[in-house]
Amino acid sequence: MKRFSFSLQLLVGLAAGIALGFAAKIWDVAWLAETLTRIGQIFVQLLKLAVPPLVFTAVLVSVANLRNVNGAARLASKTLVWFLITAFVSVALAIGLGLLINPGQGVTLDTAAAKAVDTEGAGTWLDFVTGILPTNIVTAFTEVKVLQIVFLGVVLGAAALAVGEKAEPFLNLARSVLELVQKALWWVLRLAPIGIAGLIGKAVSTYGWDLLAPLAKFSAGVYIGCFIVLLAVYPTVLAVWGKVNPVQFFRNAWPAIELAFVSRSSVGTLPLTQRVTVERNGVDRDYASFAVPFGATTKMDGCASVYPALAAIFVAQVFGVPLGFGDYLLIAFVSVVGSAATAGLTGATVMLTLTLSTLGLPLEGVGLLLAIDPILDMIRTATNVAGQLVVPVLVARSEGRLDDAVFNAAPQPLDAAAPVGRAPQPVAA
Repeated sequence: MKRFSFSLQLLVGLAAGIALGFAAKIWDVAWLAETLTRIGQIFVQLLKLAVPPLVFTAVLVSVANLRNVNGAARLASKTLVWFLITAFVSVALAIGLGLLINPGQGVTLDTAAAKAVDTEGAGTWLDFVTGILPTNIVTAFTEVKVLQIVFLGVVLGAAALAVGEKAEPFLNLARSVLELVQKALWWVLRLAPIGIAGLIGKAVSTYGWDLLAPLAKFSAGVYIGCFIVLLAVYPTVLAVWGKVNPVQFFRNAWPAIELAFVSRSSVGTLPLTQRVTVERNGVDRDYASFAVPFGATTKMDGCASVYPALAAIFVAQVFGVPLGFGDYLLIAFVSVVGSAATAGLTGATVMLTLTLSTLGLPLEGVGLLLAIDPILDMIRTATNVAGQLVVPVLVARSEGRLDDAVFNAAPQPLDAAAPVGRAPQPVAA
């Protein structure tokens, strides 16, 4: 397998999964469908196993690392501003697309039989804000409450900055744990071609295209909206403000985007996103150690912008609730400000619930969309991760922290383990 690049291995796994999935569905091969399901479940389970220590130590260390970055406050501010700008553009395009295609118009669904959804702790802004604060540190980790883990990491990282040298033993321990988790997670990622085959094969064998029929217009709208962001918005900002070749960017970023598509987890893709940002896109390692973990838990253009905007319009039309100009402004506000509510592994259900409740739309609409959520979550997560890769390039360019020689070079192989604790070696122009 070493003769084949990691990107090619991922593509082979994707193609094999599609073929095996269709074979299992067409010929009703139950054992094959079950095998694909188990393979996918094991791969995702291995990724999720590393999430609590990975998120906690990555956020903590990234905040503490700001001490080593000149102009840290300016870098953090620019990163946040670009997150907000791209999120606003994405949601505006999604609203325009929704008004153009009217995804819920003419759709007849049994709204009384809508699948129940647990909205506890996700229905209101107050629930969202209070949900960030952990009531029990152990529970935050055992139940994988990503937002609470992020909160703890930020607070302890800021405290370590304030304490200074006395906090170095604690920070060294956190860095060691982070390195251990990244090393172990890289071993898991080396199984990604097999995991991808299981995940995509399970989706194809379980759903095929049948499930999309009643919601075809809405499903197509989500994919079209995400593709517009991926292939129009991001290339434009990269070319105009980043002054880099968008085609080269996607060549560099493809492994992370592809893994995000099938794993449906921004946090699970985090180690690969980090490597691509530094080793292929040429972003300064110190800045990337802050921007990438921060983006993996807050930068969600697919889940928090495109999807909730289209879903809100869909639900309003299905239930016959008219939306006015103020409602569309409210959708944009919720999407831009509330994007942290998706937090890497929770998907878009929390964000959609927050949007619908803010607009006063029936929460039964969430249940109507749960059946096709796995199919939509693929393109949403791919869009999320692409955005998480775009913003560090834009900010690094504006701050003179982008290595053009690395960015424009032939994409470096990602087969070997990541170099730990070492700055990237300069590449001759």
